[in-house]
Amino acid sequence: MSVDTDTVRHIAKLARIAVTDDEVAALAPELSNILGWIEQLQEVDVSGVEPMTAVIPNSLRLRADEVTDGGIRDAVLANAPVAEHGFFAVPKVIE
Repeated sequence: MSVDTDTVRHIAKLARIAVTDDEVAALAPELSNILGWIEQLQEVDVSGVEPMTAVIPNSLRLRADEVTDGGIRDAVLANAPVAEHGFFAVPKVIE
């Protein structure tokens, strides 16, 4: 697939990128080459290949979902500049 200058200008407009005429002339063959590489990749037979997320085998290290730090509200609120009724007090933002 070849990309012409009108297509480059349209893409730049959609992406809200300002490009000069010189840049448009330089981008057209580059985008055509990129689309050519994508067409080459589509020709590769991957029917026997399983999808993968990484080249090396990974497994997530999981931990038990347990609450380990509760009941220290007073210690946490000691760091607050202003605390009222067991909560952080912040200035009113909306009138």
